[in-house]
Amino acid sequence: MTAEVITPRRAGSYPIRIGIPFAVVMLLLAIGPLVGLPKFLQSLVVEILTFSLLALSLNVLLGYTGLVSLGHAAFFGVGGYALGIIASRFTPDIAITLPAAIAATVLLAIPVGWLSIRLSGFYFLMITFAFAQMVFVAAFRWKRLTGGSDGLIIPAPTLFGVPVLQGSQQFYFFTLAVFAICCVAMFAVVHSQFGRTLVGIRENTARMRAIGYNVRRYKLAAFLIGAAFSGVAGVLNALFNLFIAPESAHWTQSALVLVMVLIGGAGFFVGPIVGTAIVIALQYWLSSYTEYWGLVLGLLFIVLISGAREGVTGLLVQIYRRSHRATP
Repeated sequence: MTAEVITPRRAGSYPIRIGIPFAVVMLLLAIGPLVGLPKFLQSLVVEILTFSLLALSLNVLLGYTGLVSLGHAAFFGVGGYALGIIASRFTPDIAITLPAAIAATVLLAIPVGWLSIRLSGFYFLMITFAFAQMVFVAAFRWKRLTGGSDGLIIPAPTLFGVPVLQGSQQFYFFTLAVFAICCVAMFAVVHSQFGRTLVGIRENTARMRAIGYNVRRYKLAAFLIGAAFSGVAGVLNALFNLFIAPESAHWTQSALVLVMVLIGGAGFFVGPIVGTAIVIALQYWLSSYTEYWGLVLGLLFIVLISGAREGVTGLLVQIYRRSHRATP
């Protein structure tokens, strides 16, 4: 699996080279509603940003640490359910529900991660799948707490008793701000010494262990970081819909996010964002033309993954490098 490897010589300029385009895109998205961006497109952007955050959190495990998880949506669902339960039973104040939901996600991730990181490869994938299905079954069966198969309706959020995020435009800017903050935080993590250690573990675990690194501790830290940001994505999803259902924690949700990361390019920081945008845009576009859009989408995914093993981002990087080498 190819990933970004930032050498010391490149480290200083790399944040600038990726930061400027990111800032430009964020600025364009910020002025969109102000210049008449339709509400449908605003909702589409919110969905892309929410699931991009979920895919980015999985990329911390898959792309940088080399851990293939098929249960990452469990933390997405727990974040949404924790917010919904606290909001409906105690208070909808977002100053309480948001940090409490993230804390609940991390608390679940500690024992799950502690057990999961003792395995690797196919066995790690299967144990994360098993834990995710346990969360799904709990959400489906525990009707008194979660609403069961009917889902859970979430009260509109407040801030110190004042209603907030009431309009679609308010929530658009809120999602944009949360996404930008989380992206900066994750970028700082994966391009720090800690992140380079994760890449080393992915490339050669035995060697990293031999030179003195506590591999399990680093894997657990990566697992918890990924779970925390997945919980944030779950909170955004729950607040956007004001509803949460067991399907948000199902393994098919994890598989879809895994496809997003692979299509975009695992190990490239912007890869999951590119992959999420492609998947969601194709879903909306194809569903307007055929009722068999799922089949068409699956075939397109197979073609994309087969033709670009490093994802769309990796393919673009290769083209860019070849064109620069060819330039005299």
